[in-house]
Amino acid sequence: MVEERKVSGAKTVSRRDFLKKSAAATAGAAAAIGAPAVISSTNSKFKWTIQSHWTPGVWYFETVYREFARRVEEATAGEIEIDTRTANSVVSTQDILGAVRRGRLDASFIFPGYWVGELPVAGHLNGNLGTFASHEEMHLFMYEMGALDVIREAYAERGVYQAGPMSFGGITVFAREPLVTLDDFRGFNIRSTGTPARVFERLGASPTMVHGNELYQAMQTGIVDGAHWGCVSTGWGMNLQEVSSYIMQPDMLSHSNGEFIVNMDRWNELGSDHKRVIHECVRAMSADASAHFRHRDFLLMEEFVQDFGGEIVQMDPSVMEAIQRESMVVVDEISEQDPRYSGRVGEILHEFMRLTGKV
Repeated sequence: MVEERKVSGAKTVSRRDFLKKSAAATAGAAAAIGAPAVISSTNSKFKWTIQSHWTPGVWYFETVYREFARRVEEATAGEIEIDTRTANSVVSTQDILGAVRRGRLDASFIFPGYWVGELPVAGHLNGNLGTFASHEEMHLFMYEMGALDVIREAYAERGVYQAGPMSFGGITVFAREPLVTLDDFRGFNIRSTGTPARVFERLGASPTMVHGNELYQAMQTGIVDGAHWGCVSTGWGMNLQEVSSYIMQPDMLSHSNGEFIVNMDRWNELGSDHKRVIHECVRAMSADASAHFRHRDFLLMEEFVQDFGGEIVQMDPSVMEAIQRESMVVVDEISEQDPRYSGRVGEILHEFMRLTGKV
């Protein structure tokens, strides 16, 4: 039951009005994430070369990355043709943002954590540990509360259009040794990137940046004690189940996002119909991919136990409480360093945490 309370200076909402607005919002969200209809456009045809940090060796290369490109092509009746390139095929992964800015790549389906040094607000697009509990929460933060608008300003300043976040599932740690209590994090060598690395450091761990093509060996030889490469199923695509004894639960974030970024000149060449198709494909792919990854997570955790002799470890609730607390400290530190963009998104995140009862 919705409780009605009078708040000074605030407009009260009746239960009936609340339900009406909720129903309308739900219907609108459902329409937004549905696959867009094929359009008829007078625009010229466009051929884009895009690159990801994924390789054909991971199962989601075809079912998520190339599937996204197919959806755009089909919805535009072939007016936008997309050549999907694999990791490091045109430029190195670390150079993708610059390559999109310069036009060497027309667009990229990529992970924003790679540019948090140059573009700190990209960390908010990735997602902060201990914040989003569902795909709906991630979307309401980005689209309804205006976080994505601020993030787009920062990318535009660099000649790049930010088309939006796409869920790559949660953040799960595969480990050689279990992480149960906060004491277990002290001195733990973990492969991590972006803002999560700063949170782990505050917990006493030792984060290390390891590239994807070196990750398996780093885990196998003990260079790192654990790693996160997205969720269970994306980490599985990197064969981390073969070099790990434990999978930590719960996920430290329910939705860690990728992004679709476009060279600003290429974006401005498009008509409003093509732009809308891309926006809707981004939102639809995010919803579909999150369900796709999560389903696989459950299936693969069973397989990890039954076929690999692994163990699913439930972390102590105090760990998640500390992760959430330290995550917001990191958010505030980044806000001070980048008040123009991260500061504004940080304020929105604090309000999100209050609204959703997390603080």
